[in-house]
Amino acid sequence: MFKKALDAKSQQRLSGADRKKLKRSIRLRFPAASDADVDVLLPPKAEITIFKYPNRILVYGLEGDCPMFFDCDGRGSEIFPTVYALWKVPNLLPAFMLKGGEVSRFMLGGADLMFPGIQIPAEGFPSFSAGEPWAVKVPGNPAPIAVGTTTMSSAEALKAGLRGKALKISHYYRDTLWELAENCYVPNAGFFEDAVFEDPALISGGQASDSCEDHLLVGQTNAINDEFMGDNSAADGAPSILDSSSTEEPIVTKEASEQITTAMADLQVKDDTSGIESNVDDQPLLSVEDVDTLLDKCLLQALHTTIKDKDLPIPGSILWSGHVLPCRPSGISLDIKKSSHKKLSKWLQSKSVGGLISVKEDKHKKEVMVLSVNRKHVDYTSFKPEKKKVEKNEQPGKNNADEGQLQKLLDVVEIYKPTTHVNPIFAAVGADTGKLYSASEAYEIVFGYIEKEKMVKQADKSMVVLDATLCDALFKGAIKKGSMYPTEIHKKDIGQSFINRMQANHLVIRGEHSVVRKGALKPLQILTERRQGNKKVTKLSGLESFLIDPETLASELQKKFACSTTVSELPGKKGLEVLVQGGVIDDLARHLVEQYGVQKRYIEVLDKTRK
Repeated sequence: MFKKALDAKSQQRLSGADRKKLKRSIRLRFPAASDADVDVLLPPKAEITIFKYPNRILVYGLEGDCPMFFDCDGRGSEIFPTVYALWKVPNLLPAFMLKGGEVSRFMLGGADLMFPGIQIPAEGFPSFSAGEPWAVKVPGNPAPIAVGTTTMSSAEALKAGLRGKALKISHYYRDTLWELAENCYVPNAGFFEDAVFEDPALISGGQASDSCEDHLLVGQTNAINDEFMGDNSAADGAPSILDSSSTEEPIVTKEASEQITTAMADLQVKDDTSGIESNVDDQPLLSVEDVDTLLDKCLLQALHTTIKDKDLPIPGSILWSGHVLPCRPSGISLDIKKSSHKKLSKWLQSKSVGGLISVKEDKHKKEVMVLSVNRKHVDYTSFKPEKKKVEKNEQPGKNNADEGQLQKLLDVVEIYKPTTHVNPIFAAVGADTGKLYSASEAYEIVFGYIEKEKMVKQADKSMVVLDATLCDALFKGAIKKGSMYPTEIHKKDIGQSFINRMQANHLVIRGEHSVVRKGALKPLQILTERRQGNKKVTKLSGLESFLIDPETLASELQKKFACSTTVSELPGKKGLEVLVQGGVIDDLARHLVEQYGVQKRYIEVLDKTRK
């Protein structure tokens, strides 16, 4: 957004009324910000200047200082803080942590943040919705380097295997908005022109950074020695801290030696007072056999409690970070490298050989996928899962908020029912013809039949020679009279041709509620029109298909838009219609996406008031 320089159309001081309106918008946009935080960013006695750009972007800055906020659409609904604001109040936004400082080079080059570049914390992947503002940080540095908008929800991200774009970056350190400040500055010595690394001040003070939580005294000592001795390898050619003007071999002076001794003494005192040493001693040292046993126990606990059949297939990395690790006992670290398997893929394959799960290696993603769970396996049936009592009464407000968020998570799955065309294929492999199948499950059945009948062409492994049963399943009734039936088909065309011969259905899941309906999912319809007196009204229909209560939504919209809403039956159709006074078609669509998880492709918008 600010990659290229833009000239402001105009700039002016903000009036007192507009200042109050801006502060209200900031408090609504960022609930975590207290009044004191807002006053730090926009001091009461400071003059605020607004810059207006040709692309409707508004930038709010302190006169004679630096920009603090920018508005993407100019309406106050998409306000973001600048990096200058985040450096003053770092907790204004939640932040994704990069895997390392090297990844920041791509961010400062103007690239969006991808999921593979995000470091997943030990407690699991954070929860978020599509369209939320998030910041980006580097391990070991508390100052954010960029800000943007999430492209999908955490549930959609996990389903996609944490692939693709995570954050659409709107503003980053060293872009033209950062250069708009009269006196551009950086918050600490970890910020360089082309990258951002951990803050050396935190290392020298012995404070643990986000990427160094498990480093003990030896690691901290090395960091201090590196700093005083002028180790500049992490800074990628940056000058030595001890002597920035000299390129010769650094000399340790008596003063530097005394500083090292003092810092070491401080570190020792801090270790004694914080109890780090005792925590390490209290944690039991596990043997390789103990780690293998703990791995199996955590996997069985996850299979019993968190992994459902509808979640499969699931990537091995998501199984590990989102299910296995959370099931480990408190105070115990679990590292796959300390087991006899050494690698996650080898461990999952060993479980597959034992018959507990079935796995398949995805050659494109280079990752093992867990396809199914054998819930009749002796290990599964003999295992008794532990019932964990976790924070039931400690944070009721947070739990209620999480339940409310769970109710607003939407998942739409396309499923298929066998028809008379494909029933012989299902019967040949022993599959139930009365069951509903996902596309991947249908693919497995048809390719299972091909493998069973050995129909792959020997001369060309990518082609399949059709027998009478498979040919009828794919083409009977679809070929015009007089035309010849094909005798072979390419493997890439079999799956889609097979599910096209099945009856399409869709499964809608919202929280704990789900429903299966025939046919494709019909989108929501939002219509704005004029009524008598030249007044605009907005109509919304089709909510029942997405398990949204029209009465509850009408009450929310009444408070959100400060207008009257009514719920009535659709004339000549089944279902209810929500009518909202005013032309709120764009805001209503955004509310459905952000609060109810409805994807944009399931929303039809028609504005009859535009000429």
